[in-house]
Amino acid sequence: MKERKEIAKELTWDLTQIFESDAAWEEAYNDAVAAVQTIPAIKGTLSQSAAALKQGLDTLYGAMQKLERVYSYTFLRKSLDNGDATSQQMSGKAMILYTQMSAAASFLEPEILAMDGELLAGYLQDPILAGYKHIVEDIARARPHTLDEEKEKMLALLGEVSSSADEPFDMFESVDMSFPTIQNEKGEEVQLSHGSFGAFRESNDRRVRKEAFEKYFGEFKKYNNTIAAIYGNSVKFDNYYTKVRNHESACHRALFSSNVPVSVYDNLVNSLHNALPVMKRYLELRKKVLKLDELHMYDLYCPIVPECNAEVTYEEAKEMVKKACAPLGQKYLDLLDRAYNERWIDVYETKGKTTGAYSSGVYGVHPYVLLNFTDTFDDAFTLAHELGHAMHSYFSSEKQDYANHDYRIFVAEVASTVNEVLMTRYFLATETDPTKKAYILNHFLEGFRTTVFRQTLFAEFERKAHDLNQQGVPLTADTLNKIYRELNELYYNGAVVDELQDIEWSRIPHFYRAFYVYQYATAFCASVSIVRNILETGDASAYLEFLSTGGSDYPINELKIAGIDMTDPSVVNNAMKEMDKALTDLEALLLK
Repeated sequence: MKERKEIAKELTWDLTQIFESDAAWEEAYNDAVAAVQTIPAIKGTLSQSAAALKQGLDTLYGAMQKLERVYSYTFLRKSLDNGDATSQQMSGKAMILYTQMSAAASFLEPEILAMDGELLAGYLQDPILAGYKHIVEDIARARPHTLDEEKEKMLALLGEVSSSADEPFDMFESVDMSFPTIQNEKGEEVQLSHGSFGAFRESNDRRVRKEAFEKYFGEFKKYNNTIAAIYGNSVKFDNYYTKVRNHESACHRALFSSNVPVSVYDNLVNSLHNALPVMKRYLELRKKVLKLDELHMYDLYCPIVPECNAEVTYEEAKEMVKKACAPLGQKYLDLLDRAYNERWIDVYETKGKTTGAYSSGVYGVHPYVLLNFTDTFDDAFTLAHELGHAMHSYFSSEKQDYANHDYRIFVAEVASTVNEVLMTRYFLATETDPTKKAYILNHFLEGFRTTVFRQTLFAEFERKAHDLNQQGVPLTADTLNKIYRELNELYYNGAVVDELQDIEWSRIPHFYRAFYVYQYATAFCASVSIVRNILETGDASAYLEFLSTGGSDYPINELKIAGIDMTDPSVVNNAMKEMDKALTDLEALLLK
């Protein structure tokens, strides 16, 4: 692994675009501290007039903007070397200030909700509050689910306990659990771990992936009752808040936060159930290509098409992304060039650098993209994915003021997936090698299987667990295992659902943030439809307008700008048709 000093400067981040030096950061940090200290003075003033409300919100968001820039610098600096003591210290100071700001601003929403509804509506007609209208209306929307001041205070005190339901799971799963060794493809004894399990289940050696599956899930089975109790408590807290806040169900309460109708969730599940015959065909193809008498759950991740081993350099990947994104227009391509040339991207792995990949926007500067590029075909897709996030952040920050620039989770994966689908379409249109074409088609189909079907299965599990608890049914290990088995038998009809698969739910950390995962599936389906619309019409203007909306409206409304109505089942249904077509094309290539 290379040292940072060995990497060419143009392939690393230029953090001086945020602050010229650590000394400049220190000065900005002190300024942010002073800004946070002004927040308590606005308490009790918000209801005095529209001007007072604006002044209070200006004070709050002004402090937030200063602090976010300070924090972003430390976050990015630390990502380049997590062992750097100076970065650790700076990051710690920024996090402490974030906590102090949250405490200082905790009065804001209760104070706005305590205002007379007609008075507040009158204030919001004043043009001086135009920039805050959506934010305040969103706060006021929660009025029917807000309690009196004393009860809200009690709930706040309970919050630290209830929100910590995932901490025992994290400590147990990440720190205390240990796994045995297994024999790799060469017959060598190697350590099984959370990280290596993902690699072993993709092994071409069936013995290896079966052994990894059995030993990995075998460890979770030992603690099935313990993890069931931990997760059961998390569900109980979710349902407790649902009840005291007068929501119909935990699902309704979770979707309420982004103003997403529960019909969107229901439509997703119903459409996926209708498309299960396509999934069954895909499993049958996998079984045939792997020449198996039975397809087991440990056979779902190994490749059925040889990986494209041809090296893809970073320079080649940059051009691939540009060619694939050409339908998005010249401005988009010019921004990609800026990202390449102005050091928005930190490209290669170095000692201490954060693993994986991400994009992080810095309002008033530009987004930063972290990669650990290894010159593979999949890395080119990762570059496209992260640049999708980056462009979403850029367009939103360019168009929106600070208070409205940050987009919600419901749409967060749309722009990144649009770029991946554009890459897929580009390669399918230009690739002549049948093996590479089959690899790309299978890559696309795996996106459907893992991001749409698998995440929807997770979403169904969450809802069933919460509904049973709401009905008074204890969430024992046997109960949770039974729910998960029935869903696997439904979604993976045609495969053997091994007994150990029943407890896979116990390793999913997302379940401690209830009703989060369905958004991966909806975003993927929305992205498929967006790309189809762009390629058919040759017009990406509506999509680019969507990228500019940030958090200025509810995500359902923002997607409608791009021509996507997630309340209409046709969005998911059309995505399933795309999957069907891709599967038909792959069958033609592999079953000749």
